[in-house]
Amino acid sequence: MAYTKVIYRLKKGIETEEYHTAKYGAPGQERSPKKKLTPEQMEKQNQTNREKKARRKLREHFQEEDYFSDLTYRKDARPPDMETAKEQFSKCIRQVRKEYRRRGYELKWMRNVEVGTKNGWHIHVIINRIPDTDIILQAAWPYGKVINTLMYEKGGFADLAAYITKTPATDPRLRESDYSASRNLPIPEPEKKIYRHWKTWKEIKVPAGYYLDKSSVREGINPYTGYRYRSYSLLPLPDGGKEGKNGRKAAGQPVHRNIHQRP
Repeated sequence: MAYTKVIYRLKKGIETEEYHTAKYGAPGQERSPKKKLTPEQMEKQNQTNREKKARRKLREHFQEEDYFSDLTYRKDARPPDMETAKEQFSKCIRQVRKEYRRRGYELKWMRNVEVGTKNGWHIHVIINRIPDTDIILQAAWPYGKVINTLMYEKGGFADLAAYITKTPATDPRLRESDYSASRNLPIPEPEKKIYRHWKTWKEIKVPAGYYLDKSSVREGINPYTGYRYRSYSLLPLPDGGKEGKNGRKAAGQPVHRNIHQRP
């Protein structure tokens, strides 16, 4: 049976998805019956897709030295609803973007507006750091404190992607959330290869300068198609190893940082 391989070559990693499909014939390939997904399964799939896109944006556009910031609210300044909180963030980020441009920089950001079950509001923001970003952010946010920490890269930003896109379904402490990102975070078009004469994929090959992130390996049956799939990530070696086959050099030592969690 033929199978398709889709490869995303990002600045901080290589992501690969492999899947069988009946489009090119499936001799000898046993197919599981398709299943009608429940609303819960659909939401889980949608969340997986959000995390994928967020992770690829992080790996392409951000560095460990950028900021993972928390825009907090004083009790007397809490917004009445999500739309108000989103408008407040938009006003803040317009002011930040204006200051970045004045200094000759392009602003890039990702954010999640969150309200806990006890009505505690805050906004998590990932932002590319320039000199005085902390001062710029605080000046643009009059509703409370701004807490800045350097980003952490555990799993090639996989954990951070899950955190910045979390919802009440993934974190029961949340009552509501809203994820968004700036428009200037394009993801490179993936390479697509079709192997028509292979019944299935072989062992994962790791190019020089990279290592296999074992926690990223996923393999199973796609409930939509009934066919097998596999996905995984190759990350740059932390010691600045040799240049890999894709022509990108390995990144520096990953920074492992704990992120604070508040309802």
